[in-house]
Amino acid sequence: MASGRRAVPRTAWRLVAFLACLLLGATPPLAARGTYQTPEDFVAEAFGGEPPPAEKLWLRGDLQSTIEQILGRPYGKLRLTYWLKADRSAWILEEIGKEELITTGFVVGSGGIERVRVLIFRESRGFEVRYPAFTRQFEGAHLATDSKLDRHIDGISGATLSVAALTKLARLALLLHQHVTSPQTEP
Repeated sequence: MASGRRAVPRTAWRLVAFLACLLLGATPPLAARGTYQTPEDFVAEAFGGEPPPAEKLWLRGDLQSTIEQILGRPYGKLRLTYWLKADRSAWILEEIGKEELITTGFVVGSGGIERVRVLIFRESRGFEVRYPAFTRQFEGAHLATDSKLDRHIDGISGATLSVAALTKLARLALLLHQHVTSPQTEP
């Protein structure tokens, strides 16, 4: 060793490489988390840059019961904000994927769901639901008589809970749109 440096044993390098791989492999994919579009931008885009004033929908009575049936739990909010212009409505809804909320925007018209966009994703897995290849499946969907979608939504391997969350929210958006655009008998 003419340079005067000490040689590091090969096993030490292997240990360092092993620890680096272990640490990198244990880190959740942070790139999946994030805000893909702000709710304000989504609503503006949904109405061509001229959104109508926000309105409030109180969740009570039969509506509240049906929401609980769709989600399999109480929604946790007393009212929802929505935007309505002619027969089109926009909704910003949230549901838990595995552990965190997924914030999703929906535009619904008389022809069913027009647009679905994952706005904020907080989970470490399942982010594939944000891609148009997945969200396009909801376009044109309606509610069947049992508050289910009138079509099958293909799942994504490794994103089962995120897929389930968006499917529930799609059903909810259609229910809420129906509620605000059809005559009500409830006081």
